Amino acid sequence: MLVVSGTGTEIGKTVATAAVAAVALAAGRRVAVLKPAQTGLAPGEPGDAAEAARLAGPLTARELARFPEPLAPATAAARCGLPPVGPAEVAKAAEELTADHDLVLVEGAGGLLVRLDETGGTLADAAVLLGAPVLVVVAAGLGTLNLTALTAEALAARGLGLAGVVIGSWPAEPDLAARCNLADLPVAAGAPLLGAVPAGAGALRPADFRARAGSWLAPPLGGRWRSPATTAGA
Repeated sequence: MLVVSGTGTEIGKTVATAAVAAVALAAGRRVAVLKPAQTGLAPGEPGDAAEAARLAGPLTARELARFPEPLAPATAAARCGLPPVGPAEVAKAAEELTADHDLVLVEGAGGLLVRLDETGGTLADAAVLLGAPVLVVVAAGLGTLNLTALTAEALAARGLGLAGVVIGSWPAEPDLAARCNLADLPVAAGAPLLGAVPAGAGALRPADFRARAGSWLAPPLGGRWRSPATTAGA
């Protein structure tokens, strides 16, 4: 079980989740991707769980609720008059999937503390119920260190394990801030940097995505990536 959160929206969570799934599938593991609340899509449009399956390969994609407006799940649910999905429902669905899957990836919406329901329940609360570690997907450039540190502090305050951080969209031509962040992100997080997914990876053909995914993720996630910040001078 691994909960995947981000430090914000449009950070690359879905593609990073797909990369983790692709590596696990290649290793012969049975994988499920659970999206508790999908916002901003109409019925019938492929959501994040379906996109992860398209990129990664044959896996179980499950979505618990869908709300049409691109808002925080609690707000989106209230505005369309549909019931929200709370942490207990997320945890129950994730636990059910563990019965016949080797790896269950629970992908949140936005950041860790985005409200899921009217009581203020969050993805962090679901992770507490599950006792699951959290993988945090982060941006590459300026400003990411503060958001990463805040997310790490929120996890620590709840007694949650931070599995590590993955850069969700590594630029083809990284600037000075991005290059420095390879060394600074693990310090800000207090946890290892476990990969960097190239910008535009989601636009690759699925076969190419699956073939390359292992080169984007570090060995703890089943890949072979090593940060240039740790290999410089080696």
